[in-house]
Amino acid sequence: MDKTTPTKVRPNFQRTAMLGAMFLMATSAIGPGFITQTTVFTVQLGAAFAFAILLSVLVDIAVQLNVWRIIGISGMRAHELGNKVLPGAGWILAALVFLGGVVFNIGNIAGTGLGVNAMMGLDPKIGGAASALVAILIFLSKKAGMALDRIVVLLGAVMILLMLYVAIVAAPPLGEALKNTVLPEEVDFLVITTLIGGTVGGYITYAGAHRMLDSGAHGVENVKAISRSSILGIIVTGIMRVLLFLAILGVVSGGVALTSDNMAAEAFGAAAGEIGMRMFGVVLWAAALTSVIGAAYTSVSFITRTTTSERKRNLIIVAFIAVCAVIYLLLGQAPQQLLIFAGAFNGLILPFGLAVLLWAAWRRRDLLHGYVYPTWLLVLGAAAWLLTLYLGWNSLAGLAEMWG
Repeated sequence: MDKTTPTKVRPNFQRTAMLGAMFLMATSAIGPGFITQTTVFTVQLGAAFAFAILLSVLVDIAVQLNVWRIIGISGMRAHELGNKVLPGAGWILAALVFLGGVVFNIGNIAGTGLGVNAMMGLDPKIGGAASALVAILIFLSKKAGMALDRIVVLLGAVMILLMLYVAIVAAPPLGEALKNTVLPEEVDFLVITTLIGGTVGGYITYAGAHRMLDSGAHGVENVKAISRSSILGIIVTGIMRVLLFLAILGVVSGGVALTSDNMAAEAFGAAAGEIGMRMFGVVLWAAALTSVIGAAYTSVSFITRTTTSERKRNLIIVAFIAVCAVIYLLLGQAPQQLLIFAGAFNGLILPFGLAVLLWAAWRRRDLLHGYVYPTWLLVLGAAAWLLTLYLGWNSLAGLAEMWG
């Protein structure tokens, strides 16, 4: 069957495929940087951070609704669609995603090492190498697709449950948080745009949509399931951020001053003692491991085609993870300068890739099999795109400052 032909997926298979795609997107966004970012902004803004979370979630939904629907209906990956819209555009997008994915995956592997260290006291390099091996074994499995879907769902659920426990123990001021969700005492637009870039920037934008295609769920007939899953994926990410925010807020509101280099770990320890520190290790490890899996899977999806066999694609993913792990073991961490460059790439990927997809929805109905794209969704996507231009400008400004 032609990969781009709309297809009706069996209900049970569709649910499994969509759940895996949804959690891959969500857990790819929830990485070591996500934890650090949320902690720092909660300490900085206090309860007012609730408004930033709400607004960023709404923008993220606008972006993912469009990305998932356009890719899902076309049956083509983002770079394949990009090359149809403008020859070469897809390969530019692929290069940006792949290069950023390599650098961030070194950082993600470093995160797994720190997580293992917090859990069991092992050397971070040993923990990082062992975690990379776990990720490799998932893709070497004979049923790699099923293993991938199940592991991201399981680890996503573990993170949410542990965060829920710490959030309850920390006893945050819920009334104050709810009030600031709609009537914030302080609004920091830079924080909001940073959250958006971290949740739907770079490879994360396409992680769930590409997994959905590889699971066989695509086509006009599946548009409702596609839209629902894209929204739920962002909601899962939002729930995790809210729980982490409430946990940190509870600790800070209780009078604890977070001053160490690892404020998140310090907050977990303050909320739940020694067991809290171990829980932080589990959360950090799970967040980093799922990001390793998501970054590797999505980066490789940009240098392969929908016609590439699953076995060949999985072997390339294994090589990708292995190379990133070796670089981590040699360096001990992702070089900060490279992380800044990769972050700038991420800021450029979102407006560039989203513009290509929205153009396909607006002017290239032939690529969407004649599907009439909803005007309201196109307008919503255009509004989100304008905001991504601001993100991209900030990224370029950051690069210019670094060069200066």
